Amino acid sequence: MLFDHDNDEPIRVLTDAESWALLDNARHGRLATTAAGELDIVPINFKASHSKLYLKTTPGTKVAELTIHPQVAFEADGILQDEAWSVVVKGTARVLEHSDDIAAAEAVGIETWLPTTKSVYLEVTPSSIAGRHFQLGAEPEQTTARDY
Repeated sequence: MLFDHDNDEPIRVLTDAESWALLDNARHGRLATTAAGELDIVPINFKASHSKLYLKTTPGTKVAELTIHPQVAFEADGILQDEAWSVVVKGTARVLEHSDDIAAAEAVGIETWLPTTKSVYLEVTPSSIAGRHFQLGAEPEQTTARDY
């Protein structure tokens, strides 16, 4: 198990440090954006570094959406045989345009899924982070009998 749970509770709330440690070892997540009242969520490559998220993508809808409305949510998770985790980051995203910022983002080493050229770097500065760790198992039996 990645984390011990008190009293064998199936859900454990993670500290910010524990959440960042999980993100430090993850490479894929989902970015949620909004523009003109429409929500969008897309899978994306990322790397956590110094309590920020760096993403590498292609120009398109998500870049246009976060330019209009920079508030985003990001989620990454991991599922193992008998445990799982989920971390949600909410914050402000920006397209990196200055060469020093782009060089810093390139230095974190974002690994991509697809063999396509990705020329846009994004940085997410968090306003909050929330993580959970789960012990997986079958749902407990429930009874339909009620005391009246």
